[in-house]
Amino acid sequence: MRAWQTTELGQPRDVLRLVDVADPEPGPGQLAVAVLAAPANFPDVLMCRGEYQVKPEPPFTPGVELCGEVIALGEGVTGFAVGDRVLGGAVLPHGGFGERALMNAATTFPAPSALDDAEAASLYIGYQTGWFGLHRRAGLRAGETLLVHAAAGGVGSAAIQLGKAGGARVIGVVGGPAKAEVARKLGADVVVDRHEQDFVEVVKAETGGRGADVVYDPVGGETYQRSTKCVAFEGRILVVGFAGGQIQSAALNHALVKNYSIVGLHWGLYNRYDPAAVAQCHRDLTALAERGAVRPLVSERLALHEVADGVQRLAEGSTVGRVVYVRGAQR
Repeated sequence: MRAWQTTELGQPRDVLRLVDVADPEPGPGQLAVAVLAAPANFPDVLMCRGEYQVKPEPPFTPGVELCGEVIALGEGVTGFAVGDRVLGGAVLPHGGFGERALMNAATTFPAPSALDDAEAASLYIGYQTGWFGLHRRAGLRAGETLLVHAAAGGVGSAAIQLGKAGGARVIGVVGGPAKAEVARKLGADVVVDRHEQDFVEVVKAETGGRGADVVYDPVGGETYQRSTKCVAFEGRILVVGFAGGQIQSAALNHALVKNYSIVGLHWGLYNRYDPAAVAQCHRDLTALAERGAVRPLVSERLALHEVADGVQRLAEGSTVGRVVYVRGAQR
């Protein structure tokens, strides 16, 4: 089969190579799938650079999530059949950026019929992260104000839709007019172009000085620091990631004086400590997709030979929504 592999560490465009490799065989508890679609995620970028907490030994095929068609079952696998259309995480080093991949049966779920392959592939990490972050960690309530940073990206776009589905008023922060239009189409009530406006002042003005009840921050660094200036009394700042490249320090005296919470989210730990909650989340997300309340924003459908370029553009912050490798895509 054909697959992208990284044999050394560096920028995706420099280290990814499209090569012929042997078809992966499923081990106990695993599924082998024909890849139907696989989105680019920031962890794929970080793994290529050797900067992610999970460090597969080169050579490996990135692509941490996917939608696939089951072609073989490993020992002990029940509940799946050859031909099933499924979504979930990949088992590295056999990730989704190839014609076939491996998946753990325990973290694989039926793909919703309401979503096409690219959309279904994008329902897993970003939407599970948003659901656990907003509802389990931050306790978002209907009527509250949700501030979403990087609102036109894959993680932020999911947070907008999930926030609206949860009854929140959503303020999205983006960089540039094109991304602002994307955030509006996703349903954000207020959109802030950070190149033109100060999001702190906009949040204060839109909330009558109260501030945002929940801040969804996948960026970190200065974005986090400035968010502390517009978080509400008893507000919650949800630390999702550090796509801006800087891991900030938190001034705990400021959290004490302003009476807000700093809440961390490592979604992957739920697969270890509470897998039943992950399965329930998938059922909830499927129901939301079936009624049209959420639909992953797929901005580009890439052919296999375009994957390295797509991952690099994600790394550079020039993409919106999800950039997805789709089997049979023609460009």
